[in-house]
Amino acid sequence: MFIQTESTPNPATLKFLPGQTVLEMGTADFPTADTADKSPLATRIFAVDGVTGVFFGTDFVTVTKTDAVDWDHIKPALLGAIMEHFQSGQPVIAGDHAPASGHAEHDGEDGVIVDQIKELLDSRVRPAVAQDGGDITFHGFDRGVVYLHMQGACAGCPSSTLTLKMGIENLLRHYIPEVTEVRPVAT
Repeated sequence: MFIQTESTPNPATLKFLPGQTVLEMGTADFPTADTADKSPLATRIFAVDGVTGVFFGTDFVTVTKTDAVDWDHIKPALLGAIMEHFQSGQPVIAGDHAPASGHAEHDGEDGVIVDQIKELLDSRVRPAVAQDGGDITFHGFDRGVVYLHMQGACAGCPSSTLTLKMGIENLLRHYIPEVTEVRPVAT
């Protein structure tokens, strides 16, 4: 098994490509070790000293580290943990825990607008941020303001504010006149 790695725009996050499916669909975000109990793979990765976050996409794993450790020091242990997991035959997510589709549900008068927002995110934004090892999902819409949740490499990325404001906000405002602003939410 050969695992490729790619840098991301976030210097604290590295993308690992194991060359096989990680999740059949959706994504899974483990922002702390305490949230990793449903995933044998995430638990194994968090066992490496200095890991602060794990995120799964369909064909990648992104790992976020503390500033106190260098990639050169923990990358071999992470490669080993990922390889051991896929060779063990254990599932990535245990039991009937299904990965999230991502977007929050929205009930109310703005349903048509919210559907348009989700469609643009799915078709234009999410594929691009997946290339960088992250995900951006719909969290809410209120009086013209779209609230988005950033995960994986996007969470805490120095360029995420610029991406959010200059890229996503401009895209949504262009196609959906009711959108006036885009803001990140922390969950």
